[in-house]
Amino acid sequence: MVVKETDRIQDPWGARTPYGPGAPWPTRADTHLASGLTEDDVDRWVPSASLLHSNGDAMDIAVRDGRIVGVRGRSGDRVNRGRLGPKDLYGWQANHSPDRLTRPLVREGGRLVETDWDTALDRIVARSRELLEEQGPGALGFYTTGQLFLEEYYTLAVLAHAGIGTNHLDGNTRLCTATAGEALKETFGCDGQPGSYEDIDHADTIALFGHNMAETQTVLWARVLDRLAGPEPPTLLCVDPRRTHVAGHAHLHLAPRPGTNVALLNALLHEIIRTDRVDRAYVEQHTVGFEELAAATEACTPKWAADICDVPAADIERAAEILGGAERLLSTVLQGVYQSHQATAAAVQVNNLHLIRGMLGRPGCGLLQMNGQPSAENTRECGADGDLPGFRNWQNDTHVADLARIWNVTPESIPHYAPPTHAMQIFRNAEQGSIRMLWITGTNPAVSLPELSRIRAILAQERLFVVVQDLFLTETAQLADVVLPAATWGEKTGVLTNADRTVHLSEKAVDPPGEARADLDIFLAYAARMDFRDKDGGPLITWHDPESAFAAWQRCSAGRPCDYTGLSYDRLRESGVQWPCTAEAPDGTPRLYTDGIAFAHPDTCESYGKDLVTGASVEPVEYRSLNPDGKAVIKAAEYLPPHEEASAEYPLQLITGRTVYHFHTRTKTGRAPELNAAAPDVWAELSPSEASRQGLSDGDLVQVTTPRGTVRARLRTTVMRDGTVFLPFHYGYWDTPEGHRPPDGGAGRAANETTVTDWDPVSKQPLFKTAAARVTLVARRGTGTDATASEATGAEATGAEATGTDGGSRT
Repeated sequence: MVVKETDRIQDPWGARTPYGPGAPWPTRADTHLASGLTEDDVDRWVPSASLLHSNGDAMDIAVRDGRIVGVRGRSGDRVNRGRLGPKDLYGWQANHSPDRLTRPLVREGGRLVETDWDTALDRIVARSRELLEEQGPGALGFYTTGQLFLEEYYTLAVLAHAGIGTNHLDGNTRLCTATAGEALKETFGCDGQPGSYEDIDHADTIALFGHNMAETQTVLWARVLDRLAGPEPPTLLCVDPRRTHVAGHAHLHLAPRPGTNVALLNALLHEIIRTDRVDRAYVEQHTVGFEELAAATEACTPKWAADICDVPAADIERAAEILGGAERLLSTVLQGVYQSHQATAAAVQVNNLHLIRGMLGRPGCGLLQMNGQPSAENTRECGADGDLPGFRNWQNDTHVADLARIWNVTPESIPHYAPPTHAMQIFRNAEQGSIRMLWITGTNPAVSLPELSRIRAILAQERLFVVVQDLFLTETAQLADVVLPAATWGEKTGVLTNADRTVHLSEKAVDPPGEARADLDIFLAYAARMDFRDKDGGPLITWHDPESAFAAWQRCSAGRPCDYTGLSYDRLRESGVQWPCTAEAPDGTPRLYTDGIAFAHPDTCESYGKDLVTGASVEPVEYRSLNPDGKAVIKAAEYLPPHEEASAEYPLQLITGRTVYHFHTRTKTGRAPELNAAAPDVWAELSPSEASRQGLSDGDLVQVTTPRGTVRARLRTTVMRDGTVFLPFHYGYWDTPEGHRPPDGGAGRAANETTVTDWDPVSKQPLFKTAAARVTLVARRGTGTDATASEATGAEATGAEATGTDGGSRT
């Protein structure tokens, strides 16, 4: 089935291709070319995969006269079977934006001015050497993105860990996927998604926990819609405080009070155990900790949870029946869990549901702790999130020695004296003055981190030397000392690995604009100028291009859970392949844990786990005592109230999230005309009854205020929980007169002006969904500036101003 010029703004998911359980997902080839062009006008097609979401949709880039002119989905690929979402179809236009950075910039006299690459790199190298001599490696920090290629992450990890010798390396994946990785490590001893997207084809029950799949992964949601439209559709359970498009299709929708996910999940576990829906043989053979879970949830009845979550007890009981009665259960988890109170504890309880039901390792029995960014999986594999590359355990001296052997350095030169420094602590160290240089690659913390007034103040410090490597002069770049122009998707070559471990190759289709360089080339140039050496005096980094960097990574991944040794660029030009891919598994591995829990043994595991309340690392001897045979760990969690709750002054709970048309801080999607027109400005959502109580109506200009700041937005009433207000987090200031901040003394546009500086104790992921807030009227609709936001939204609209579809997100 070929689909070309349909309106994918009004219909983000496209035409249905129904199919039944166990059947292959039918193909549907989506294409979008520049106006007036047909496929006959295309000079060549270059293989790639999506960069504007985490699904990993395979596509070909259309090139004409050395310029990108469109995309088409690749029908033979396992992930999307030819489908593309709105951000894929239209987002490529940002590559041509006239405000791309084309030359390096340095700060002179308080202003950023153009310079040449030698001057910019010499300035960075001089400051690096000065700090290393004066203060040591702890004075340098690196903060990266979830959108680079594997080869770039691995190179960054090597130069930071073994070259500089710093522990201060993390990615903005800390904001979206840190809890996914941590939850998998807590349960299975190692990162790596157990399930596969193909489990949608086989499942009889699909449960989405805090995962607005319709907006975050439109093509994956199309797969679910096609199953729902076919024979023997799966039962769909949705847990979300808003009535999203997903909730509208669900057989049961639970809308818990924000911050109460652990209470809800404990009640579901209670009911499954009480009704004896436990696979006792699986639990006995493959897990430890079940008795502790049963005891911890014994008092967590549906009525107990109903009082905490404000969800009817009967609905909780019904949800437990659905989960307990499933024969092939697929569960997915995303930001509604990861960015909420007790994030890791809640995600681990979803793992527990699958363990006690024995729902792993078989078609349809899948667990996907989802990612929010296209190469978030690569940050974790390669160590660009601060962990050791190859899912090695920083507490295991044998693992450190093995990595030192691969890099030909001494184990002592690899920092492993303490846990890796997470992003929120990196910025705190910069605030306190121990970090004096911060290199920020492909991310925009001046919009994406919590409590933005604080983040801007940190980045603006005279004593902090800030390097920003990006495509555009973002809000963060405007505060930098050196700005390096980077190439992006379509302008460089490398590997992207998606949320179900599918590896795709994205090849260079066109040259970057001006003097912009690939991130890999920038890192290699820095490493060469710093003259990083191994223990024998040879170059630390021995590779010189993407393919040789990939080969270096293969050597690092060999024998580890994320083994890439069976892959090659030539192989990946054909289609995506799931790791581990080895000589023994040459076609990749659809599902993990098909024959027991493979990576949890004390000698193998990536992590010994953490305390779910304090985040303190479990000691090796304790883990060996608990889990000597390397089984999955069933880990109970007690519900604890959120740190910031509603009050008389701030009676609402604020949650933030995505829209289907934008990705992160809109630096790319805001420059794609169709996407920008669909959602040009920020809005706020309240339930109709909540709006009525405050005398507010659709289209009114309102202020959302928390103890940290204020956002001004147009109001939409939508079907969602009373007592809750929603803001999309994409909007900053690069396309406003102010440039990188709110108007002086005025309300902001960025949702993170209001969010709290707090994080999960285990994953260290910031909590964007637990702030206390109030909403007040600024002006009635039709008065003052009419800045009504797009009509299409992820929650079910009720007012006259929201009559579009239910469609719902480079930093």
